[in-house]
Amino acid sequence: MATPLLEVIALLPEDAKQAEAAGADRLELVTAMGEGGLTPARGVIEAVTRSVSIPVNVMVRPHSRSFQYSEEEKAIILADIEHARAAGAAGIVFGALDSEGNVDVPFAEDVIQAANGLKVTFHRAIDAARDPVISFQTLCKLGGIDSVLTSGGAKSALLGKENLQAMVASAANSQDAPVVMPGAGIDKNNLSELHQALRTSEYHIGSAARKNSSFTEAIDDETVQKIKAILKG
Repeated sequence: MATPLLEVIALLPEDAKQAEAAGADRLELVTAMGEGGLTPARGVIEAVTRSVSIPVNVMVRPHSRSFQYSEEEKAIILADIEHARAAGAAGIVFGALDSEGNVDVPFAEDVIQAANGLKVTFHRAIDAARDPVISFQTLCKLGGIDSVLTSGGAKSALLGKENLQAMVASAANSQDAPVVMPGAGIDKNNLSELHQALRTSEYHIGSAARKNSSFTEAIDDETVQKIKAILKG
């Protein structure tokens, strides 16, 4: 198995450059981490994509109130996808649920169509779904989603390990399945256990990639390098 891809959250160009130098394979660019991550400004997207050579996937999420969106908010998301494309993004990160807590399939189809060549990640909205495993299976049937960022519906990926294993099994039985990309609470101390259990091809690191595990501090080169070494092992 090839070495899994490591995605690291970046907020600003300096983060992006540090993460790339430390060994990150891809960036998730966001703002407002106190709200779980929202759409960054177009100027920030442009500055980050100019500053690194690795792919930059841009969060497209207009608010943190819920993962249900009005028609006006959906139009904003679709417009922001075009802004991300124009600013040099390699992909977009989105998630949407309907009023019953299932994947909003019609809107997901609109997003996939709008992405049109950009990589598409369905984010941790899936962890707020009525049934994250069934929602993952819905995304498998949908097609057009490249990866799903998820903790398996739990507070952390380690706690959601059983659901993540079920998702990985579902992906193995579907030709168009997205990659299961575990995220939430992953760090250098628990990644090995998680990777042994899942053997998936992408992992997502947030605050654990930073000094003192805080988004107010810089990327910790040594920690990112240790995480990369675990994935290579």
